[in-house]
Amino acid sequence: MTDIKRERTRLYLITPSSVPDVDAFVKTFEGALEGGDVACLQVRIKPDGMVDEAATEALARALLPVCRANDVALIINDSVDVCARVGADGVHLGHLDMQVKEARKRLGKQPIIGATAKDSRHVAMEAGEQGADYVAFGAFFPSDTKADTVPADTDLLTWWQAVMELPCVAIGGITPERAKALSLAGADFLAVSAGVWAHPDGPAAAVRAFNAALDEAAAEF
Repeated sequence: MTDIKRERTRLYLITPSSVPDVDAFVKTFEGALEGGDVACLQVRIKPDGMVDEAATEALARALLPVCRANDVALIINDSVDVCARVGADGVHLGHLDMQVKEARKRLGKQPIIGATAKDSRHVAMEAGEQGADYVAFGAFFPSDTKADTVPADTDLLTWWQAVMELPCVAIGGITPERAKALSLAGADFLAVSAGVWAHPDGPAAAVRAFNAALDEAAAEF
């Protein structure tokens, strides 16, 4: 382990799998940002488990000005083509999608490329070798958003933080009550969908609660 103090864990939001009303969701996202710090927003439109590229592009174009104005990185799930057309900040690739090195050839050096590793150290390290900017581990808790994922243990985050400089994202059933432990375990980002959009007190309250938990964790680094 290095003696350099870790940077504070940040919030990485993921859209619901279906967004019927684009304008309404943009307003919801703006409201969420009133709750505090958000690093990224991933547009993930998969109503039937497959990417809806047209809906993804429409939502991404509507969200881009809000993201730019609030210094939030806009990430496109699974589609290098939509990322390129929209001029988004990056793309997130699932384990069975295009390889990171191919996406890098298509997009160039600047865009962010993230990769799903689920519970695999090997897949994560391979993604890093191919030029990924971050890897995502999980699900750490049961998740309705990503039904095709596998369980992961927090030891994975601790190991990655100890041996790799590449940032890691924790995903899967994360709530404000679970945020501090995942941050302390080693997550650089927490990827959250329902934990914000379906929070009983609303998205802004959820973002506020997540940030409070992450502040608590950072004080213990």
